[in-house]
Amino acid sequence: MNSTPHYSSRELLGWLWKDYLHQRIGLLLVAFFFMLLEGSMVGAVSYMMEPMFDEVFVKGNTGALGWVSIAFLVIFSVRGIAGVVQKVLLARISQSTSAHLRVDLLSRMIKQDTSFHQTHPPGFLIQRIQSDVGAVNQVWQMIITGAGRDLVSLVVLLGVAVNVDWAWTAVMLFGVPLMLAPIAMAQKYVRRRASEARDLGATLATRLDEIFHGIVPVKLNSLEEYQVKRFDGHMNSFVRSEIRAIFGTASITGLIDIMAGLGFMGVLLYGGSEIISGEKTVGQFMSFFTAIGLAFDPMRRLASISGSWQAAAAALERLKDLMDAPIKLVSPENPVAPPTGLPTVALDNVNLSYGDAQILHGLTLTAQAGKTTALVGASGAGKSTVFNLLTRLVDPQDGSVTVGDIQVGDMDLNALRDMFSVVSQEALLFDETLRENILLGRTDVSDEDLQPVLEASHVADFLPKLTDGLDTLVGPRGSALSGGQRQRVVIARALLRDTPILLLDEATSALDAQSEKVVQEALDRLSGGRTTIVIAHRLSTIRNADSIVVMDRGVAVDHGTHEELLARGGIYADLYHLQFRDGKTVIDPAGAAALLPHDPQTAERQPSWFRRNVLGLFGL
Repeated sequence: MNSTPHYSSRELLGWLWKDYLHQRIGLLLVAFFFMLLEGSMVGAVSYMMEPMFDEVFVKGNTGALGWVSIAFLVIFSVRGIAGVVQKVLLARISQSTSAHLRVDLLSRMIKQDTSFHQTHPPGFLIQRIQSDVGAVNQVWQMIITGAGRDLVSLVVLLGVAVNVDWAWTAVMLFGVPLMLAPIAMAQKYVRRRASEARDLGATLATRLDEIFHGIVPVKLNSLEEYQVKRFDGHMNSFVRSEIRAIFGTASITGLIDIMAGLGFMGVLLYGGSEIISGEKTVGQFMSFFTAIGLAFDPMRRLASISGSWQAAAAALERLKDLMDAPIKLVSPENPVAPPTGLPTVALDNVNLSYGDAQILHGLTLTAQAGKTTALVGASGAGKSTVFNLLTRLVDPQDGSVTVGDIQVGDMDLNALRDMFSVVSQEALLFDETLRENILLGRTDVSDEDLQPVLEASHVADFLPKLTDGLDTLVGPRGSALSGGQRQRVVIARALLRDTPILLLDEATSALDAQSEKVVQEALDRLSGGRTTIVIAHRLSTIRNADSIVVMDRGVAVDHGTHEELLARGGIYADLYHLQFRDGKTVIDPAGAAALLPHDPQTAERQPSWFRRNVLGLFGL
């Protein structure tokens, strides 16, 4: 956990001003004017103390009583109106700025590639957008208020004090230089502790995200107490860091109070004798005392801002890091138009690594236009990586990836992805209505246009059972629907997109036999007339594929039809015989690919070993 600041306050404030606040300079100037007006009224109150005491109370001048009373009414009225106006304007500025920053952050992060999201979990990113922006917003509002109202109040009040007696003012403030070094040390301490708290806050958000998204396995494995204890440990660390940060911020205002006590003691000892001897009037002392007393209130707030800013700077550093993170996968400046018709998909000598782990080793394969090509291989062979390359979720280090003889990197990113429909085993839906999950924001589809899609995907089969039909909320991640129903919704999406290329990633592997039959029928309709690439667990589902590519450790080791591959022997034939004996499934097809390549005769001799170790390992 790195808590060392790597941006200065000037750099962070400059970034906020340049990218966000300068657009609201008009409102800011108006708000600043009313802050000046409010702040100056505090000085007027202290200034009026002298005529109130000397002219009214001491001399008994009844004529002065009227204008002094009216003056106080005007001062407090102006202060009240100015305070309301500047607070409303400032709230508008700060809220619109934070909203702009949140939208920019989401826009930036949502464009990042998969490697970015693998290293930045959802809870971390949510914490940045919600909590960190909120912290910056609060402190930024304090800074503007401090720079306007509090700073003006302090200057005006000190001006009143100097006007009464500059020597008293000097005695009052003699402790200020003594406090500068301790305050600077406290600021650095707050920055470090606040940075730790922000990191721990992101960890807490990540833990909560994992717990609630994995609530079913948590319950099935009786992990409730385990997860609560883990969360409690992180929570205790977070609380300690927050308390330390608050201690540092409170120490700064505490130092101001100590300085105030020393100053008042000095003024009473030095100025008290002048009042007793008659050199100074009671009104002068009350004006000075009021000015200094009121001055320490904005001074404490300004000191508190310095501590709060250090906490906000820790959050702002992380926001700037995210905003500055380069987006690696972007459209070219002069994109090539995507191919028309049904395209052939090809990978030629492709190498791909994630960090130090090489996934693909010179992979070469071709999916013919309008044909169905199946990818078979053990878990980790690189099958899903092929899909990521085709849709440019990741770019290879070497080699060529083409769609219709056009490099995928030469096309506009959105135009490229508009050529693909993807149906995977993880049919994740949004917490919206069923209709919205199918349309995904499209407004050009009528109910009449949608009906054939619902029937072809078999969504129409279960639609009458839903309370509100297409307007039924499907719940978080589609939890209100069954697995088979979710898959049919995803198929409906793909049918509506009507793209030339279809990618099926183990689309029926998690379904029961009845649901699989319905979904497979919908998939058969979907794949008709398209270039289709299939990743399959069950070899029975790809017997009729036009071509089957066998992958092993990132290399295409064989290809052909089902019959050709069986006749040649090798990995595919071994796996097929492992799954089927006399036309019967003998090993759950959701296991066993980790054994490939393997010796089927050894499998015959050691059935108990397979039962203990194979089931649950299959990852084709």
